[in-house]
Amino acid sequence: MTPQTVLTEFRRLGVLAMPIIIAQLSQMGMGVADAVMAGRVSATDLAGVTLGGNFFWPTMLLMSGIIMAVTPSVSQLNGAGRLGDAGAVVRQAFWIALGGGLMLTLLLRNAEPAYRFFGVDAQAIPVAIGYLSAASLGLVPLLAYTALRCLAEGMSWTTPAMCISLSALPLKILLNWLFMYGSPTLGIAAMGGVGCGWSTAVVMCYTFLAMVVVVSRSRMRASNLFAAFSWPKLGVIRDLLVVGIPIGLALLVEVGFFSVAGLLIGRLGVEAVASHQIAFNVAGIAFMVPLALGMAATIRVGFNVGAGDRAAARLSAWVAVATTLVWGVCVATVMLTARFPIVSLYTNNAEVINLAAALLAIGALFQVFDSAQATTMGALRGYKATVAPMWIAVVAYWLVGLPAGAALCFGVGSIPPLHGLLSNAFGAPIGVYGLWWGLVVGLAVAAVALLAWLVRVSKSRPTIPVARTP
Repeated sequence: MTPQTVLTEFRRLGVLAMPIIIAQLSQMGMGVADAVMAGRVSATDLAGVTLGGNFFWPTMLLMSGIIMAVTPSVSQLNGAGRLGDAGAVVRQAFWIALGGGLMLTLLLRNAEPAYRFFGVDAQAIPVAIGYLSAASLGLVPLLAYTALRCLAEGMSWTTPAMCISLSALPLKILLNWLFMYGSPTLGIAAMGGVGCGWSTAVVMCYTFLAMVVVVSRSRMRASNLFAAFSWPKLGVIRDLLVVGIPIGLALLVEVGFFSVAGLLIGRLGVEAVASHQIAFNVAGIAFMVPLALGMAATIRVGFNVGAGDRAAARLSAWVAVATTLVWGVCVATVMLTARFPIVSLYTNNAEVINLAAALLAIGALFQVFDSAQATTMGALRGYKATVAPMWIAVVAYWLVGLPAGAALCFGVGSIPPLHGLLSNAFGAPIGVYGLWWGLVVGLAVAAVALLAWLVRVSKSRPTIPVARTP
């Protein structure tokens, strides 16, 4: 390893990561558009869209994570000089998308009992159900798009997803306007928050069709995706599920960790919720870089593993991790030194500003560990090492981070198994700060454990067989 090889790898990672960052920001923009435009209809419509999204996106993330097994499979085939076999793998991913998408559609269209069980505001339930019924029609196309996007990324080509996401953002805003507010000229009735679900479904179909065009008219034809039709091949599907299910579950575990923390903070009052949302939004924007670096690391590591070059795979992994750590430290420095100006962009409420600024100070550590775990997880996926990271996420987030955060926030007595025990172990409850320290602890445990696992995998893992094909 020389400075030149490190610099070359850094550039390759950057070329892959930059379009991913732009694509992710475009997707965030769609979420912002939904919230802003639903809020202009009514508070009930905003609540309904939010509640619908609380069911829709976590389940979507689970299935998308499973489909993400396509990326390391294709990148390894690409590295092995077998790109022509990649299409056969993606055709099997389509069957997973079809089966999983139909099951999720059925589940989401029958979510009303769950809302009533949780005691959700009865006025918001019809909007949430209408949103889910409409948006669920786009599930299968979106999962199929995910498979095609992963094919492109496995071929070290991240630009198509960026271009499609950028074009989808204005389309989403236009369709939101038409379906939510109505258009007498076009004969479209105003549907409020439910219209947001319809626009979501249409955009999902658009992204799939756009990617089909890209595949059929670009260098992606080398994958032979549309060269033949394939019935389900259980062996290939099993291989994808073995890699993909742990990816999906790890993503769900992480999202659930942050979601439950947010729900717990909801018990602390409006100021705490607002401050948490501001600080979390800032951290979320900064997180786009390590997330993209992790996806780029999956591609680069997978390619080098497929080529049988374990030294190059190790270099790709550690250059990505080092880059994300530098990024995390830089962002942490900005959070510490400019936290008040940053928070002031969101609100002029003095109490919220002070509380959110304090959370950003904690978020400085949060950012370093979150960056490390995200990129390390991506590098491990390139090796198809996904089972251990899933269990690391379960332990770090749900058995360490969340209990620690709850104990610091509400007191140890708030945790039923510890009620009456160790009552002063954590001192007096410290509210929202405690939950944020719990987030830091969970992310720190995950980051350290994942880094240790990457050391082991990158040094000792034998050459991994590339994807099986029919």
